[in-house]
Amino acid sequence: MSETSAQATAAVTEAAAAASGTWRRAGLAGAAVGVVAAGAAAGVAVERLTVGRGMRRKARLALDASGPYGSLRGLPGKAYAADGTELYYEVEEIDEAAPEGSTATGTRRRRLFGRKTPAPVTVVFSHGYCLNQDSWHFQRAALRGVVRCVYWDQRSHGRSGRGVEQTESGAPVSIDTLGGDLKAVIDAAAPEGPLVLVGHSMGGMTVMALADQHPELIRDRVVGAALVGTSSGRLGEVNYGLPVAGVNVVRRVLPGVLKALGQRAELVERGRRATADLFAGIIKRYSFATRDVDPAIARFAERMIEGTPIDVVAEFYPAFQEHDKTAALSRFAGLPVLVLAGEQDLVTPSGHSEAIAELLPDAEFVLVPDAGHLVMLEHPEAVTDRLADLLARTGVVPAAATVGIYGDTGSTAQPGG
Repeated sequence: MSETSAQATAAVTEAAAAASGTWRRAGLAGAAVGVVAAGAAAGVAVERLTVGRGMRRKARLALDASGPYGSLRGLPGKAYAADGTELYYEVEEIDEAAPEGSTATGTRRRRLFGRKTPAPVTVVFSHGYCLNQDSWHFQRAALRGVVRCVYWDQRSHGRSGRGVEQTESGAPVSIDTLGGDLKAVIDAAAPEGPLVLVGHSMGGMTVMALADQHPELIRDRVVGAALVGTSSGRLGEVNYGLPVAGVNVVRRVLPGVLKALGQRAELVERGRRATADLFAGIIKRYSFATRDVDPAIARFAERMIEGTPIDVVAEFYPAFQEHDKTAALSRFAGLPVLVLAGEQDLVTPSGHSEAIAELLPDAEFVLVPDAGHLVMLEHPEAVTDRLADLLARTGVVPAAATVGIYGDTGSTAQPGG
């Protein structure tokens, strides 16, 4: 064994021991966390051989200060869920101010909506687990002013309030609850007019729950939908890229571990900070497939995920094991639908998107090569191109319209399946 290999092996051992020791000192199941961490530990450990902790911290701060990601803001609003939870959303209105002949979006708006209509089409974006509305940064930048858009933070995420039902009774979150939350946001932010529903991961499940609960809304108002990196059920079978033994351990102990973590949130948050480098590696592994993903984008994703309190992580986890909205997909039959997935997604594997597409044979099914779970951040051009094409098929934007600098409906993407 070479000296470098020996150092790397020792560093891996040190990293794993440090992480496990931190969780044990917190009185928690460090072994289960270690199983999940193992896949990322090697890369983090090798980095530790040459880069000091202080330098890595400075690099993170520099990326936080300079990165533009997550800086886009719209007109803020609040909706209230059935249990009283405050849900934060932002609206991006169509730009009518651009002079005729300019490259800005006012010209497109006049072509689209030159005649008076009761209400423009609204595109509603729902984000995934442990993220927030800023995860749509590139798509938001591309669509600003072109289409009326609503971005919202799921309960207990981002700027929305903690779930009232969860804090008062300790009840876990259900996907049905999230579907009701989405209906509350639509009622507040887009009470009339056609809708296009876009959901990533948990956000896609939220869209399915809405369809299950309110089929009349889908029938009467929805003109298109995009389901990105999501699943209609059977998430308990996902192996997260782990060996069989590791998967079995995680499935057996993770629910109890997360419950224990959630009950000792303050102590656990200190542990997360102490092992920030290790968790950054885990986040990167399960978010992206590209080896050379932009460090600023990787750090942006890391900030969103690490900003989700551990008790919120624990509250939401059981919902995915119980999620089954396969029957609700029939509500979208006959509508323009985009089903898109990263080919190397370890969280909601592309086979789950393929299963959705099989139940919606008229849908466009797209597999993005060399892409992981956060495909809309990792390959924003591919996602925005296909989303723009969906909007063109629904009549929201004209065919072959350029959508910002991140894609246009005139480009060709490789469909999957």
